[in-house]
Amino acid sequence: MKRRRVVLVMTEPPLPFGNAAARWYYVLLKGLVERGHQVTALAAASQQEDVVAAADLFPAKHYDLRCYRHFSRRGIAGKWQSLRRPHSYLFAPELRRDLKRELSTGIDVLHLEHNWSGWLGPDATSPSILAVHYLVQIDLAEMPASSIGDRLRNMAICRAERRLLQRYRTIATVTPALAARVREIAPNATVHTVPLAFDISLYPFEPEPPRRGTPVVSLIGSFAWQPTYTAAERLVTRLWPEISRRVPDARLQIVGRQAGRAVAALGAIPHGTIHEDVPEIAPYFQNTDVMLYAPLRGSGMKVKVMEAFAFGTPVVTTTDGIEGIPAEDGIHAEISDNDEELIERTVALLQDGERRQQRRLAARKLIREHSDPTRVLEILEGVYDACA
Repeated sequence: MKRRRVVLVMTEPPLPFGNAAARWYYVLLKGLVERGHQVTALAAASQQEDVVAAADLFPAKHYDLRCYRHFSRRGIAGKWQSLRRPHSYLFAPELRRDLKRELSTGIDVLHLEHNWSGWLGPDATSPSILAVHYLVQIDLAEMPASSIGDRLRNMAICRAERRLLQRYRTIATVTPALAARVREIAPNATVHTVPLAFDISLYPFEPEPPRRGTPVVSLIGSFAWQPTYTAAERLVTRLWPEISRRVPDARLQIVGRQAGRAVAALGAIPHGTIHEDVPEIAPYFQNTDVMLYAPLRGSGMKVKVMEAFAFGTPVVTTTDGIEGIPAEDGIHAEISDNDEELIERTVALLQDGERRQQRRLAARKLIREHSDPTRVLEILEGVYDACA
């Protein structure tokens, strides 16, 4: 394996329990450096506390990590820039300046994580890789625009996404399904699949689950993301009423970023509680008998489904919900796109402890193997070699 000089751009500071992208970035930066690569990491940051936390985890003695707060123009100029170059505000002038300086020194690979970091490249002098986590044009397909302004913004975002993809010769996606779609959009690009990885040692697992008297169904995620929002809407309006009727003592908990704001318009939830912006997610996974995640549409790997597997929380989901994870229906999870089957599978798990135990053991083993950092980083290094 050749040790490479890599400039890595990330849309969030790398944190083991940050948002979905930050969790992957934590494994990515840590793993690349441990494997001997010389990495300069430039991270956009929305929260100052994330900058501080990342600096503690990645001390300057061992890592070249630099974080930059978001930059946003105000007024008409800012609105015009948002329409013309959506999400480019993530990357401050200081980040762009430092990136230009690093590229001028001569590097082996410019690795741009997440679709919108594509605004920073490609570099004319070095191989550039754009890593795609999901496609907005897929995720917005089931989200009707509430106004003309929303419709225009959505059109601008999808148009910009296509334009960015078509600029790159090398693209890495997290799932084969995404790779196929990206090849349609950017037929001149070489498209690879590099799944997400995470450090499973950070997810405590009890071989025998604790006994609970009240069965609990959960939906855990970031409700600002369209797939998770549609999963909440489907759960509250179409699935939970019948599950609650068949299992009267069951309880529902909806947990995550903007959870309260997202479900407020859906009305009261019988036997349900909402936990918004919680400091830790582990207690909620560990207090869950079934994680029911059924988005109407959603591209990419769903980190909360991966984390449910890691914690040993049985999962009921859809084909989109399990995308990128080689799970088998009835072995690692219950998988269906039909409302009635989703209800039946959830009820069956709630009423059968042995079945839940089989799923949780199989799922934990699968995610340990599929998302192992060593395995995934070897795949990524193969992409580096291919584009060198």
